[in-house]
Amino acid sequence: WGLFPLLFATADLGAGQIGLLFALYPGVWGAGQLVTGALSDRIGRKHLITAGMALQAAALALIAASDAFLGWAAGTVLLGAGTAMVYPTLLAVIGDVAHPAWRGRAVGIYRVWRDSGYAVGAIAGGIVADLMGMHAAVWAAAAVSGACAL
Repeated sequence: WGLFPLLFATADLGAGQIGLLFALYPGVWGAGQLVTGALSDRIGRKHLITAGMALQAAALALIAASDAFLGWAAGTVLLGAGTAMVYPTLLAVIGDVAHPAWRGRAVGIYRVWRDSGYAVGAIAGGIVADLMGMHAAVWAAAAVSGACAL
């Protein structure tokens, strides 16, 4: 995620366009999870998580394959939608399986591992970007997301 503004700048986009692209993902994610959190209570968690991970993989592939504003905008919107499907649903799974006496601790442990993944992903993405380029780093993230969906 930290590489996106740098990737977008390679197309000589203005600061306003880069800012818009950077805002689309969390905007769609934030608004979308208001729907998907409750949806997961109705339709179940597993399929929403796997479909969300697959959508994230496809969105990242679209971003990696694009080199202009419209492709990146579509990719970031889809990425936000996929994240909205996955993010609250994974947290709900922890609540589903954890006994009330240790639910708080279970959620805390989950969040430590989840947030550690952000740090590891950022470092790995930076290394791939340095060695192979920013598009390659996004392709690598797409591959990891696709593997998780499988």
